[in-house]
Amino acid sequence: MIFGEKRTFTVHTVGSDVLRQKAAPVTEITEEIRSLAAYMFEAMNLFDGIGLAAPQVGKPIRLITLGISPEAMANPPSPGELQLLPEMPLALVNPEILSFGPETFSYDEGCLSVPELFAPVVRPRTIRVKAQLLNGKVVELDCAGMLARCLQHEIDHLDGILFIDHIEPEVQKKIASKLERLQKNCAKHSNLRTIKIR
Repeated sequence: MIFGEKRTFTVHTVGSDVLRQKAAPVTEITEEIRSLAAYMFEAMNLFDGIGLAAPQVGKPIRLITLGISPEAMANPPSPGELQLLPEMPLALVNPEILSFGPETFSYDEGCLSVPELFAPVVRPRTIRVKAQLLNGKVVELDCAGMLARCLQHEIDHLDGILFIDHIEPEVQKKIASKLERLQKNCAKHSNLRTIKIR
């Protein structure tokens, strides 16, 4: 009988030092970077996420993966959504936000690194983003909808920022005890969430 190799996928949780580091730029898209992106795609899917940043898997470099459904496009869709959503899942290297639109809106966010906690976060509705694809192509796009929000959330991770840092003070008070319990629980489990598959 042949047994398949067991594989382990780990996401760092709130309290882990790597989540608060400023990630280093990727200087070259190597096979190692492509392999890391492939690992992140699998981890993102296994943990039921729509976005993941390299620091969340313990690698403090500027790489993110996204897995947003094309059905999540805004109406009307932005150029970024039209170009990127049909390509999902997608990895972006050294993504940066060039500008923010003037309009903001609130939406409940969650995070694989802050498990089982959701809270409203106010963010700009539209952004302009520049990034490099794994094939080396550089894109500069106007994005809206879930894509814009997810990009802001994941790029925050590259700067050591978590969505809970954006929560309004009155909401912070309401979730303070839940967040404290979560942080204690994460610390008890060494600030890691792990899934093993065969």
